[in-house]
Amino acid sequence: MSPAEPPQPPRTAEARRPTLNAVAARAGVGRGTVSRVINGSPKVSDRSRAAVERAIAELGYVPNRAARSLATRRTDAVALVVPDAENRLFSEPYFSGIIRGVSAGLADAGMQLLVVLTRDDKEHGRLAAYLAAQRVDGVLMMAVHGDDTLPDRLDELAVPTVLAGRRGDRERLGHVRADNRGGARLAVRHLLAGGRRFIGTITGPLDMEVARARLDGYHEALREAGAPVEEDLIAGGDFTEEGGRAAMRELLRRRPDLDAVFAASDVMASGAVQELRAAGRRIPRDVALVGFDDSIVARHVDPPLTSVRQPLEEMGRAMAGLLLEEIAHRGTGRRGVVLPTELVVRESA
Repeated sequence: MSPAEPPQPPRTAEARRPTLNAVAARAGVGRGTVSRVINGSPKVSDRSRAAVERAIAELGYVPNRAARSLATRRTDAVALVVPDAENRLFSEPYFSGIIRGVSAGLADAGMQLLVVLTRDDKEHGRLAAYLAAQRVDGVLMMAVHGDDTLPDRLDELAVPTVLAGRRGDRERLGHVRADNRGGARLAVRHLLAGGRRFIGTITGPLDMEVARARLDGYHEALREAGAPVEEDLIAGGDFTEEGGRAAMRELLRRRPDLDAVFAASDVMASGAVQELRAAGRRIPRDVALVGFDDSIVARHVDPPLTSVRQPLEEMGRAMAGLLLEEIAHRGTGRRGVVLPTELVVRESA
């Protein structure tokens, strides 16, 4: 008779947890391939990725993120930096559209998104110090101005960074933008085709490349049609509703004969609608109006606004994808992605 076996300790949840090796065996791939899939690396074939994801689901595998963070110095977190006023973040559809796309793109890779608001160089400095301590794996930046110093600070600190838009033609960092110049051309061509002769524009802040590109598109469409570019038909705005109202007042003061306006954002166009109505101008009979973004604002303005659509959620996803590439393999996410725009015609023009 053999001696009784000593009692075995109960199996804990940790002991029963499926391992990375078990996932690799079930998927028929190497351990490194499983790790790349979990880390969101693009360097995996679709077939292998599908096999690993199926094995993870079948085994109920949950990555041990604390251990992985210690081993790889990864935090599985990304900061989305908005260097602008808080009221714009919550009032402008542009920001919410980008954030939805970014969030979806990062969620697919198991990354957390932290939204950070900064207002001045002092806050930029504190944020740079925070990020230098490797509190996040990478940074996404929105609403970049030409004189923004934070992107350069992050670059010097070797923090993977991707921008929504760019600061200029020589942007070194990865960035995603819509075809702003082409979209503006579509808008102005549409107004010209409708027989409009005196077409004004409300620009965004011209220290932002996005605003300059839309103004360039306005100029190009007029030149193509042989129409003069008249400086008194150009008024500066700031991408806010009140800025749109103020610019529209200025245009009406300078040129009471204007019969169309291209506003560089839907939010500014909504302000222009209010000012035109206050001045007794009918839209589109007296003044046709086109915006930019094709946001929810465009659909709820009265009359509904003709607008240039930029694919905001797709832009956010593309930003997340570039950043994940840059995190996984430095240098691979340093390129520009330009997404197409299209004109959505409604009742305002």
